[in-house]
This record gives sequence, structure tokens and C-alpha cells, in this order.
Amino acid sequence: MSPTPMTAGTRARVAAVLAGLLLAALPTAPVAAAPVAASPVAADPAAQHRPAPPHVVGDQTVPAYSYADAIRESVWVETRADTDGDGVRDRVAVDLVRPREAAAAGVRVPVIMDASPYYLCCGRGNESERKTYDAAGVIAKAPLFYDNYFVPRGYAFAAVDLAGTARSTGCEDVGGPAEVGSAKAVVDWLNGRARAFTADGQPVSAAWSTGRVGMIGKSWDGSVANGVAATGVPGLATIVPISAISSWYDYMRYQGVLRATDYPGYLHSYVNGRTDEACAVVLARLRADSAEETGDYNGFWAQRDYRPAAGRVRASVFVAHGVNDLNVTTNQFARWWQELAEQGVPRKLWLYQAGHEDPFDVRRAEWVSDLHRWFDYWLQGLRNGVMDEPRVDLETAPGTWTTQRDWPAPGTREVRVALGAGDGVTGTLGGRGARPGREQAYVDESLSEAELVAEPSTATAGRLVFLSGALTAPVRISGSASVRLRIRVDRPTTELTARLVDYGTAERIRYGSSEGVRTLSTESCWGASTDADDACYRDTEEITEVSDHAVLTRGWLDAAHHRSLRFSTPLRPDRWYTVTVPLNAYDAMLPAGHVLGLVLGQSDPQFTETDDQDATVRVDLGRSELILPLAGRAGLPSVDVAPPVVTGPADSSAARSTRDTWQVP
Repeated sequence: MSPTPMTAGTRARVAAVLAGLLLAALPTAPVAAAPVAASPVAADPAAQHRPAPPHVVGDQTVPAYSYADAIRESVWVETRADTDGDGVRDRVAVDLVRPREAAAAGVRVPVIMDASPYYLCCGRGNESERKTYDAAGVIAKAPLFYDNYFVPRGYAFAAVDLAGTARSTGCEDVGGPAEVGSAKAVVDWLNGRARAFTADGQPVSAAWSTGRVGMIGKSWDGSVANGVAATGVPGLATIVPISAISSWYDYMRYQGVLRATDYPGYLHSYVNGRTDEACAVVLARLRADSAEETGDYNGFWAQRDYRPAAGRVRASVFVAHGVNDLNVTTNQFARWWQELAEQGVPRKLWLYQAGHEDPFDVRRAEWVSDLHRWFDYWLQGLRNGVMDEPRVDLETAPGTWTTQRDWPAPGTREVRVALGAGDGVTGTLGGRGARPGREQAYVDESLSEAELVAEPSTATAGRLVFLSGALTAPVRISGSASVRLRIRVDRPTTELTARLVDYGTAERIRYGSSEGVRTLSTESCWGASTDADDACYRDTEEITEVSDHAVLTRGWLDAAHHRSLRFSTPLRPDRWYTVTVPLNAYDAMLPAGHVLGLVLGQSDPQFTETDDQDATVRVDLGRSELILPLAGRAGLPSVDVAPPVVTGPADSSAARSTRDTWQVP
């Protein structure tokens, strides 16, 4: 496959970030980050004649420093906020591991940083590792492999407790300005723009740092990385958000539908390291300002929406996400990815079949290799060709990977598929029987997902089903689908749900109590170890099964928010309305012989805090359509009558327990 072409804007951003990086390891005094020259050679003609530091061999870093002898220290960085109102600025705890030999030689090093609310309350990674400290309160064990692997290779690792969590002061504001600002303050400190103190109150600087920072993290941690990048803070060279949030509204609300009651308050209390009294004001504000009673998008949510600030992002972005993630759904990466693309931000993407998983537990060796090369390029300034490779790594089936130039797949087109009446029991996708005025109605029955999608050729109250003909050639969906409906509703509102289903036998990732991955009894090691912090982690593997159907993607809408998410428009029973239900982004190849299904429902107790309105929804089929992002030339065959499709019976007890998997990001 040919290398990914760069736009002029992307080339300019890459040049700007790379400029001066060859100087990063040299023993010079730290300076605050600032715009740099277009060429590292032009910045310092003598740089090319200076010897490389011992951790650089050719175009990669190698383990040249002792992990056991690394400097381990804890500092508290002062932020600009006073969230607990005690008259003192909040301070965030930063636990650092960095190479002692580099410090002794005056070789400055860049920083890999994971800012998290979970280090003490809940743990990180597949094995829920927590920080541990020695008798003096200095970090002894940092979760995950980043310090074990990268510190010997000439990096420092910073494990940051977000404001209001663990050993930091302040109060958690759940994705808000204080949370993001607390992590941003650490980047500022590493660049000489903020103050930090030791445990006994002594000022401390980061003179050992190059000022180049790469933030990484899964879920909430990766969401913070997105938020900090959206501030445009100088010195943040790259971020690696894994299964991360880019809009907290879209995480806690599905187009006006509540995902759960008191969600911001719940998350605050789950990770907050302070007493309820100390943060009572913040907690009350979270509950009041999130507008739970309306589901509206307001100023509170705008503060927690990082996408509009994509134009401020200076960092490159390496995204990783599971296409079957029902905790942090795929629209979180897809819309952020598109905003970054429009701004020419250098970026890379891993998409895999698992759910809310770290790629370290999906494709371990390849992930560590890619991550190593990415950080070497963006933080060490090593020209290793990583930006000349295809932009996307994609798992197309369990264990089957490919690469492509971009995502959605190049050549993807928007195809509008008519909804037909079919035989009156099951409608058609792409049929010729659709015409204005042809209506079908269904009543809210609060069906589980298993009940909604099983036995699509059988009449079931509470749903409408539309099926394509059996595919004559493989059809690839790549991107974000939606359903445009012309409806009349006999209540002021109701929840509208839509699912795309692949009907056909195939080996697929199996979900249940897991995210499609199981933990094995064997271990593999990734870096150096000490008695307190080993670099060995239990191996994992994908869980697969042969099944006769699978839900590909889902979408939800509160019908009263059909005009805007900022306000409600109650429906009148005598009027027809055109509404659009957006579906989460997806990428899948449906084999020939399979049937694509669209299933419409209403209340969705398995996925949302449903408010059963007992509504009847009438759909004008001739003025409704499914909008599909299809890659390649193949499309859906045209049929007048839906083909008979038989599945195993609905088994609600085997349905994926979504509430267990997304209580926290």
C-alpha cells in the first residue's frame, strides 16, 4: 500500500513539531515552549555534528538506562483553580520516574504522561493496578508498562492524580475546566510556566525535561488527554487517547436521552478523593448545571465538549478504539477524528473488534512497537518513517488486520436506502414498494436488545423490522449511518431507537460479562522490573463464537429534541415530523449471502434511563430512509419482499450487561 499523502497544512504542523526535536536530548537549559523554526538544522547547524545520547541508536531509542536505579519522586503542581474554595490553589500530585544516568549527564528527556482519576480508587489496566509508595511517600509502583518500558529508553514517566482525586487537592468536576486545567498545569510546569513543590513545601523545577510531553490513557484518562490538547497548550507534542471521550454530553446523553440518572454526580463521588463536605458545592453544581430534567445541551456540556476546539490542537493524535465499545461509544472517536482531519492535525488510528479495551490487551506486541515508534518520532525527533505509513490499522474480523490510507475507507459514499412495506410483517431495505403515504405503526414495549433483533421475520409488538435482500457481493459499511424518519407520535415525546443488524452465520467476537477479551494464566514482560514494580502482565486473547446474527451499531433520539439538542420541541399528535436518528460509527464487511437489517424500537432499558411513554409511532415509509456510508461499488439488492431470516430465540439472560460495562468510563 502506498504511503499516506500529507496535505500542506499537515506538513506544516509536522515540520513545526519536529523542528528543534533533535536538540531535545542535549544538555542545554530548559526554556518555555514557543514556536520553533521550520528546520531542526536551521535552528542549530551544529546539532547534526553532536553525538547522539546513549539511548538513541539510529532511528530508534534503546534501553540504555537502569530502571532499578531510576529517580523516583513525587511533586505537587499548583493549578490556577481553587475548586474546594479553601482560599488556596489546588495542587495535583505528580509521581515521576526518570533515568538517573541521563540526569547525571545533563541529558534532558521528554515525558510520557498519564493523568487519571483512578490511580488509588480503582486501578488501571486489565489487572487494575494501583500506585504504591515507599515509607517516605515516594512512588514505588506506577501502574501499566509505560515507565518499565520507556524510562530505560530515555523518557520520563509522569503519573498524575487529577484534581480532587487520590493525593491531589481540590474537587473533581468530571471532564470540566478544573479537571482539564489540572493536567494542563503539569504540562506547563514541565515547560517552566507553573510552580511545583515537594511534600515539605520546597519549590521544585523540571530542569531535566525537554518540555516535550506525550499524554496517553484509556477511557477517562484518554478523555483528559483530548481535553488538554484542545487547550492548545505549548509543549504537548502528541496524545494517545484510547477508548476516550471527546464530548461528555454524548457520553452521558444520547441525543437528549439520559443514559443514567445523576451520572455526573455518580462519577464525581466514585473518584473524588475528598470528603463530601469539602466538595459539596461542586457536587451540587454538577447536579444542577447538567440539566438532567431536560436532557438539553447547555453551557455546562459545552465546557466538556472538546470537538469545537479542534482548531487549537497543536499535538499530533494517535487514536485507538474498539468498534464494539458500548461504554465510550464510537461516535466519540469518529467525530473527534473528523474535526482533527479538517484542521490538518497529524494523526493515526487503530480500530479493533473488541469493546472497551486497551490495544495492549488486543494485539500486544504490535501495539507496543507502534507506540514506541510514535513516541520516538514525536517526542525524541527520530525520523523513523512512522508518518509515511498507512494512517489506519483496522481489524476486519477476529485476528485479521489490514491497513488503509484513512478512515472512513477512501471512496466511501453516502447511499440512501428506501424503506419498503414488504409483506406487511417485515419491511424491506432498498425495496421498490416504498411510496409516500404508506404507513406502519408500532407501540412502545420496552424490549431488550435481544428481543428487538431476534427472529426478524416474525411479527413482534414494539418494533419495526426492515431487511435487505441476501447480499450478492460483500458490502462494507465504513463510517456513520443514520435513519431519517417521517413520523407522527401520540405523545409529546418518546425515545426512538435504531439498530443495524448483520443477519448471517459468522465467527464473531463474543460479548457477555467481558468486552470480547479474556485474561489467560500466562504472562509476558514489557520492559524492566523491580521488586516493587514488575513489567509482566497476564496475556489475553479474543473470545470468539459462531453466531447467526450480530448488532453492528445503535442510535438513540429523544423525539422532542429533533430540532435541536439545546431545547425541546414537544410533538403534537396531529402533525408529521421529520427526525434523524444518528447511529454510532462502525466499520464492517458483510459477506455475500448475509442480510442487513434495520430494527426500530422505542424505550431501551438495557442502554438508557428509559421513560416509557407508551407512545404509538406511525412511520411514513415513503418519506423515510436509511443513510449508509458504503465503501466500494457493492450495494444492497432491491427486493419487493423481505427474505425469510431465522435466528435463535431471544435469550435476555445472555444479553450483554451494558450497565455493568459502562458505569465508569
